[in-house]
Amino acid sequence: MIITKTPFRMSFFGGGTDMESFFREHGGAVLSTTFDKYCYVNVRHLPRFFDYSTELSYSTTERVTDVDSIAHPAIRNAMKMLDMHEIRLTYEADLPARSGLGTSSSFAVGMLNAFYALKGRYADKRKLADEAIHLERVLCDEAGGWQDQIAASFGGFNRINFNADGYEVLPVIISPERKKQLNDNLMMFFTGFTRFSAAVQQANNLGAADKTAQLMEMYRLVDDAEKVLTDRNADLDDFGRLLDHTWKLKRQTGSAVSTDSIDALYERGTAAGALGGKLLGAGGGGFLVFYVRPEDHRRVREAMKDLMYIPFEFENSGTQVIYYTPETYEPRVDE
Repeated sequence: MIITKTPFRMSFFGGGTDMESFFREHGGAVLSTTFDKYCYVNVRHLPRFFDYSTELSYSTTERVTDVDSIAHPAIRNAMKMLDMHEIRLTYEADLPARSGLGTSSSFAVGMLNAFYALKGRYADKRKLADEAIHLERVLCDEAGGWQDQIAASFGGFNRINFNADGYEVLPVIISPERKKQLNDNLMMFFTGFTRFSAAVQQANNLGAADKTAQLMEMYRLVDDAEKVLTDRNADLDDFGRLLDHTWKLKRQTGSAVSTDSIDALYERGTAAGALGGKLLGAGGGGFLVFYVRPEDHRRVREAMKDLMYIPFEFENSGTQVIYYTPETYEPRVDE
Protein backbone atom coordinates (compact mmCIF):
# COMPACT_ATOMS: atom_id res chain seq x y z
CA MET A 1 0.00 0.00 0.00
CA ILE A 2 1.14 3.53 -0.83
CA ILE A 3 -0.13 6.82 0.60
CA THR A 4 1.00 10.15 -0.80
CA LYS A 5 0.44 13.60 0.67
CA THR A 6 0.50 16.54 -1.73
CA PRO A 7 -0.02 20.20 -0.81
CA PHE A 8 -2.29 22.75 -2.43
CA ARG A 9 -0.84 25.97 -3.77
CA MET A 10 -1.55 29.66 -3.35
CA SER A 11 -0.55 31.77 -6.34
CA PHE A 12 0.08 35.47 -5.70
CA PHE A 13 1.52 36.99 -8.88
CA GLY A 14 1.96 36.06 -12.53
CA GLY A 15 -1.01 33.74 -13.00
CA GLY A 16 -1.85 33.48 -16.69
CA THR A 17 1.76 33.98 -17.79
CA ASP A 18 2.27 30.25 -17.11
CA MET A 19 0.10 29.41 -20.12
CA GLU A 20 2.28 27.76 -22.75
CA SER A 21 0.69 29.83 -25.52
CA PHE A 22 1.89 32.97 -23.69
CA PHE A 23 5.29 32.12 -22.20
CA ARG A 24 6.72 30.43 -25.31
CA GLU A 25 6.57 33.86 -26.96
CA HIS A 26 6.79 36.38 -24.11
CA GLY A 27 8.26 34.49 -21.16
CA GLY A 28 6.45 34.29 -17.86
CA ALA A 29 6.86 33.97 -14.11
CA VAL A 30 4.75 33.08 -11.09
CA LEU A 31 5.26 33.84 -7.42
CA SER A 32 3.49 31.20 -5.33
CA THR A 33 3.64 29.03 -2.24
CA THR A 34 2.27 25.74 -1.07
CA PHE A 35 0.54 25.62 2.31
CA ASP A 36 -0.52 23.11 4.94
CA LYS A 37 -3.69 21.80 3.30
CA TYR A 38 -3.28 18.57 1.39
CA CYS A 39 -4.77 15.87 -0.76
CA TYR A 40 -4.07 12.22 0.01
CA VAL A 41 -3.91 9.42 -2.54
CA ASN A 42 -4.01 5.84 -1.30
CA VAL A 43 -3.12 3.14 -3.84
CA ARG A 44 -2.76 -0.61 -3.56
CA HIS A 45 -3.27 -3.59 -5.80
CA LEU A 46 -6.82 -4.89 -5.65
CA PRO A 47 -7.08 -8.51 -4.46
CA ARG A 48 -8.57 -10.79 -7.11
CA PHE A 49 -11.73 -11.68 -5.23
CA PHE A 50 -14.12 -9.43 -7.11
CA ASP A 51 -15.90 -9.35 -10.45
CA TYR A 52 -14.13 -6.04 -11.20
CA SER A 53 -10.38 -5.40 -11.45
CA THR A 54 -10.10 -1.73 -10.51
CA GLU A 55 -11.88 0.28 -7.83
CA LEU A 56 -11.65 4.07 -7.61
CA SER A 57 -13.07 6.23 -4.86
CA TYR A 58 -13.08 10.03 -5.19
CA SER A 59 -16.26 12.14 -5.32
CA THR A 60 -17.88 9.00 -6.70
CA THR A 61 -16.99 5.31 -6.84
CA GLU A 62 -16.01 3.46 -9.99
CA ARG A 63 -15.62 -0.30 -10.32
CA VAL A 64 -14.45 -1.44 -13.74
CA THR A 65 -12.91 -4.45 -15.44
CA ASP A 66 -11.07 -2.47 -18.11
CA VAL A 67 -8.92 0.66 -17.77
CA ASP A 68 -10.52 2.18 -20.87
CA SER A 69 -13.87 2.10 -19.06
CA ILE A 70 -12.71 4.49 -16.33
CA ALA A 71 -14.71 7.71 -16.45
CA HIS A 72 -12.19 9.91 -14.61
CA PRO A 73 -9.92 11.17 -17.41
CA ALA A 74 -6.81 11.84 -15.29
CA ILE A 75 -6.92 8.43 -13.60
CA ARG A 76 -7.65 6.63 -16.88
CA ASN A 77 -4.82 8.34 -18.75
CA ALA A 78 -2.34 8.05 -15.88
CA MET A 79 -2.98 4.32 -15.55
CA LYS A 80 -2.46 3.86 -19.27
CA MET A 81 0.64 6.05 -19.29
CA LEU A 82 2.32 4.10 -16.48
CA ASP A 83 0.77 0.72 -17.38
CA MET A 84 -1.11 0.31 -14.10
CA HIS A 85 -3.55 -2.56 -13.59
CA GLU A 86 -5.75 -4.01 -10.87
CA ILE A 87 -5.58 -1.19 -8.34
CA ARG A 88 -7.71 0.29 -5.62
CA LEU A 89 -7.31 4.08 -5.42
CA THR A 90 -8.89 6.42 -2.90
CA TYR A 91 -8.66 10.20 -2.82
CA GLU A 92 -9.45 12.59 0.00
CA ALA A 93 -8.54 16.18 0.69
CA ASP A 94 -8.53 18.89 3.34
CA LEU A 95 -10.26 21.40 1.04
CA PRO A 96 -12.85 21.04 -1.73
CA ALA A 97 -12.01 20.49 -5.39
CA ARG A 98 -12.58 23.11 -8.07
CA SER A 99 -11.80 25.93 -5.65
CA GLY A 100 -8.81 27.72 -7.16
CA LEU A 101 -6.04 25.98 -5.22
CA GLY A 102 -4.72 23.73 -7.98
CA THR A 103 -6.49 20.73 -6.47
CA SER A 104 -6.71 18.74 -9.70
CA SER A 105 -2.99 19.17 -10.33
CA SER A 106 -2.12 18.26 -6.74
CA PHE A 107 -4.14 15.10 -7.26
CA ALA A 108 -2.36 14.38 -10.54
CA VAL A 109 1.06 14.81 -8.93
CA GLY A 110 0.13 12.76 -5.87
CA MET A 111 -1.37 9.99 -8.01
CA LEU A 112 1.72 9.71 -10.22
CA ASN A 113 3.94 9.69 -7.14
CA ALA A 114 1.86 6.84 -5.70
CA PHE A 115 1.89 4.88 -8.95
CA TYR A 116 5.68 5.06 -9.21
CA ALA A 117 6.05 4.01 -5.57
CA LEU A 118 3.68 1.09 -6.09
CA LYS A 119 5.95 -0.05 -8.92
CA GLY A 120 8.96 0.29 -6.61
CA ARG A 121 10.39 3.16 -8.65
CA TYR A 122 11.54 6.61 -7.53
CA ALA A 123 10.40 9.69 -9.43
CA ASP A 124 12.01 13.02 -8.57
CA LYS A 125 10.06 16.26 -8.27
CA ARG A 126 10.81 17.51 -11.78
CA LYS A 127 9.78 14.20 -13.33
CA LEU A 128 6.50 14.26 -11.41
CA ALA A 129 5.81 17.88 -12.40
CA ASP A 130 6.66 17.24 -16.07
CA GLU A 131 4.51 14.14 -16.28
CA ALA A 132 1.58 15.78 -14.46
CA ILE A 133 1.72 18.65 -16.98
CA HIS A 134 1.76 16.13 -19.84
CA LEU A 135 -1.09 14.19 -18.25
CA GLU A 136 -3.40 17.16 -17.76
CA ARG A 137 -2.52 19.39 -20.69
CA VAL A 138 -1.80 16.80 -23.40
CA LEU A 139 -3.40 13.46 -22.57
CA CYS A 140 -6.52 14.95 -20.94
CA ASP A 141 -6.47 18.00 -23.25
CA GLU A 142 -7.44 20.35 -20.40
CA ALA A 143 -6.86 24.07 -20.79
CA GLY A 144 -4.60 25.73 -18.24
CA GLY A 145 -1.07 26.63 -17.28
CA TRP A 146 1.89 24.80 -15.80
CA GLN A 147 2.30 26.41 -12.38
CA ASP A 148 -0.01 24.13 -10.37
CA GLN A 149 1.76 20.88 -11.18
CA ILE A 150 5.18 22.41 -10.50
CA ALA A 151 4.15 23.97 -7.18
CA ALA A 152 2.48 20.79 -5.94
CA SER A 153 5.50 18.70 -6.81
CA PHE A 154 8.32 20.97 -5.56
CA GLY A 155 6.55 22.66 -2.64
CA GLY A 156 7.72 25.79 -0.86
CA PHE A 157 7.66 29.52 -1.59
CA ASN A 158 9.04 29.89 -5.11
CA ARG A 159 9.45 32.04 -8.14
CA ILE A 160 8.80 29.83 -11.16
CA ASN A 161 10.18 31.23 -14.43
CA PHE A 162 8.82 30.11 -17.80
CA ASN A 163 10.48 30.48 -21.19
CA ALA A 164 10.74 28.81 -24.60
CA ASP A 165 12.92 26.07 -23.09
CA GLY A 166 10.54 25.21 -20.23
CA TYR A 167 10.74 26.34 -16.62
CA GLU A 168 13.00 26.77 -13.60
CA VAL A 169 12.06 26.78 -9.92
CA LEU A 170 13.83 29.35 -7.75
CA PRO A 171 13.13 29.40 -3.99
CA VAL A 172 12.42 32.90 -2.68
CA ILE A 173 15.15 33.76 -0.19
CA ILE A 174 13.42 35.45 2.73
CA SER A 175 14.20 35.50 6.44
CA PRO A 176 12.08 33.22 8.64
CA GLU A 177 10.82 36.26 10.57
CA ARG A 178 9.71 38.12 7.43
CA LYS A 179 8.14 34.98 6.00
CA LYS A 180 6.17 34.45 9.21
CA GLN A 181 5.07 38.09 9.16
CA LEU A 182 3.78 37.63 5.61
CA ASN A 183 1.97 34.43 6.60
CA ASP A 184 0.41 36.19 9.59
CA ASN A 185 -0.80 39.05 7.37
CA LEU A 186 -2.66 36.79 4.94
CA MET A 187 -6.27 35.77 5.56
CA MET A 188 -8.14 33.25 3.44
CA PHE A 189 -11.91 32.85 3.09
CA PHE A 190 -14.00 30.32 1.17
CA THR A 191 -16.58 31.97 -1.07
CA GLY A 192 -18.58 28.76 -1.39
CA PHE A 193 -18.46 28.78 -5.16
CA THR A 194 -16.64 26.06 -7.06
CA ARG A 195 -15.91 25.67 -10.75
CA PHE A 196 -13.72 23.79 -13.23
CA SER A 197 -10.52 25.75 -13.87
CA ALA A 198 -10.24 24.47 -17.45
CA ALA A 199 -13.73 25.78 -18.23
CA VAL A 200 -12.84 29.20 -16.83
CA GLN A 201 -9.60 29.26 -18.81
CA GLN A 202 -11.46 28.47 -22.00
CA ALA A 203 -14.07 31.14 -21.30
CA ASN A 204 -11.41 33.74 -20.61
CA ASN A 205 -9.26 32.74 -23.60
CA LEU A 206 -6.13 34.01 -21.89
CA GLY A 207 -4.11 33.60 -25.05
CA ALA A 208 -6.08 36.27 -26.89
CA ALA A 209 -4.01 39.13 -28.27
CA ASP A 210 -6.04 41.81 -26.48
CA LYS A 211 -5.00 40.38 -23.08
CA THR A 212 -1.26 40.58 -23.77
CA ALA A 213 -0.78 44.06 -22.28
CA GLN A 214 -2.41 43.05 -18.98
CA LEU A 215 -0.45 39.79 -18.82
CA MET A 216 2.83 41.57 -19.52
CA GLU A 217 2.16 43.97 -16.65
CA MET A 218 1.21 41.05 -14.39
CA TYR A 219 4.51 39.43 -15.41
CA ARG A 220 6.45 42.58 -14.39
CA LEU A 221 4.68 42.67 -11.02
CA VAL A 222 6.39 39.36 -10.12
CA ASP A 223 9.71 41.24 -9.98
CA ASP A 224 8.20 44.01 -7.84
CA ALA A 225 6.60 41.58 -5.40
CA GLU A 226 9.76 39.48 -5.09
CA LYS A 227 11.79 42.62 -4.28
CA VAL A 228 9.33 43.52 -1.53
CA LEU A 229 9.83 40.10 0.03
CA THR A 230 13.60 39.83 -0.30
CA ASP A 231 14.56 43.42 0.60
CA ARG A 232 14.35 43.57 4.37
CA ASN A 233 14.21 47.37 4.19
CA ALA A 234 11.12 47.32 1.98
CA ASP A 235 7.66 47.88 3.42
CA LEU A 236 6.01 44.46 3.52
CA ASP A 237 2.61 46.14 3.26
CA ASP A 238 3.51 46.92 -0.35
CA PHE A 239 2.97 43.20 -1.03
CA GLY A 240 -0.71 43.72 -0.17
CA ARG A 241 -0.95 46.83 -2.34
CA LEU A 242 0.60 44.94 -5.26
CA LEU A 243 -1.94 42.15 -4.74
CA ASP A 244 -4.70 44.70 -5.20
CA HIS A 245 -3.02 45.91 -8.40
CA THR A 246 -2.58 42.43 -9.90
CA TRP A 247 -6.18 41.48 -9.02
CA LYS A 248 -7.50 44.51 -10.88
CA LEU A 249 -5.36 43.55 -13.88
CA LYS A 250 -6.52 39.95 -13.75
CA ARG A 251 -10.16 41.00 -13.75
CA GLN A 252 -9.50 42.57 -17.16
CA THR A 253 -8.26 39.29 -18.68
CA GLY A 254 -11.66 37.63 -18.94
CA SER A 255 -15.33 37.91 -18.11
CA ALA A 256 -15.28 34.65 -16.15
CA VAL A 257 -12.54 35.77 -13.71
CA SER A 258 -14.92 37.48 -11.30
CA THR A 259 -18.62 37.95 -10.62
CA ASP A 260 -20.70 40.69 -9.04
CA SER A 261 -20.87 38.63 -5.83
CA ILE A 262 -17.09 38.16 -5.68
CA ASP A 263 -16.51 41.85 -6.43
CA ALA A 264 -18.83 42.75 -3.57
CA LEU A 265 -16.97 40.41 -1.19
CA TYR A 266 -13.63 41.87 -2.24
CA GLU A 267 -14.84 45.42 -1.70
CA ARG A 268 -16.19 44.44 1.69
CA GLY A 269 -12.79 43.09 2.71
CA THR A 270 -10.85 46.13 1.55
CA ALA A 271 -13.35 48.50 3.17
CA ALA A 272 -12.69 46.71 6.48
CA GLY A 273 -8.94 47.25 6.24
CA ALA A 274 -7.42 44.73 3.80
CA LEU A 275 -4.69 46.43 1.74
CA GLY A 276 -5.31 44.08 -1.16
CA GLY A 277 -6.07 40.53 -2.12
CA LYS A 278 -7.19 38.31 -4.93
CA LEU A 279 -9.30 35.36 -5.87
CA LEU A 280 -7.08 32.29 -6.07
CA GLY A 281 -6.94 30.27 -9.27
CA ALA A 282 -8.38 30.88 -12.72
CA GLY A 283 -11.38 32.77 -11.34
CA GLY A 284 -15.09 32.33 -11.03
CA GLY A 285 -15.14 31.22 -7.40
CA GLY A 286 -13.26 29.43 -4.67
CA PHE A 287 -11.01 31.14 -2.12
CA LEU A 288 -10.32 34.81 -1.51
CA VAL A 289 -7.02 35.73 0.10
CA PHE A 290 -6.47 39.17 1.66
CA TYR A 291 -3.38 40.94 2.95
CA VAL A 292 -4.41 42.42 6.29
CA ARG A 293 -2.31 44.13 8.94
CA PRO A 294 -2.76 42.47 12.38
CA GLU A 295 -4.62 45.42 13.86
CA ASP A 296 -7.30 45.06 11.16
CA HIS A 297 -7.81 41.29 11.40
CA ARG A 298 -10.81 41.52 13.69
CA ARG A 299 -12.63 44.00 11.44
CA VAL A 300 -12.00 41.92 8.33
CA ARG A 301 -13.17 38.74 10.11
CA GLU A 302 -16.34 40.57 11.10
CA ALA A 303 -16.90 41.92 7.59
CA MET A 304 -16.51 38.41 6.12
CA LYS A 305 -18.37 36.61 8.91
CA ASP A 306 -20.75 34.87 6.49
CA LEU A 307 -17.78 33.13 4.82
CA MET A 308 -15.66 30.30 6.20
CA TYR A 309 -12.27 31.50 7.45
CA ILE A 310 -9.39 29.12 6.67
CA PRO A 311 -6.23 29.60 8.77
CA PHE A 312 -3.09 28.20 7.14
CA GLU A 313 0.69 28.06 7.29
CA PHE A 314 3.21 27.90 4.46
CA GLU A 315 4.80 24.50 3.84
CA ASN A 316 8.03 23.49 2.10
CA SER A 317 7.89 19.78 1.30
CA GLY A 318 5.83 19.34 -1.84
CA THR A 319 4.50 15.89 -2.64
CA GLN A 320 5.64 13.09 -0.34
CA VAL A 321 5.19 9.36 0.05
CA ILE A 322 4.11 9.16 3.69
CA TYR A 323 3.37 5.42 3.81
CA TYR A 324 5.22 2.79 1.80
CA THR A 325 4.61 -0.92 1.92
CA PRO A 326 5.76 -2.51 -1.34
CA GLU A 327 3.64 -5.26 -2.83
CA THR A 328 4.48 -8.19 -5.05
CA TYR A 329 2.35 -8.02 -8.17
CA GLU A 330 2.14 -10.66 -10.86
CA PRO A 331 0.22 -9.52 -13.95
CA ARG A 332 -2.61 -11.67 -15.18
CA VAL A 333 -1.66 -13.95 -18.01
CA ASP A 334 -4.00 -12.14 -20.40
CA GLU A 335 -2.42 -8.72 -19.74
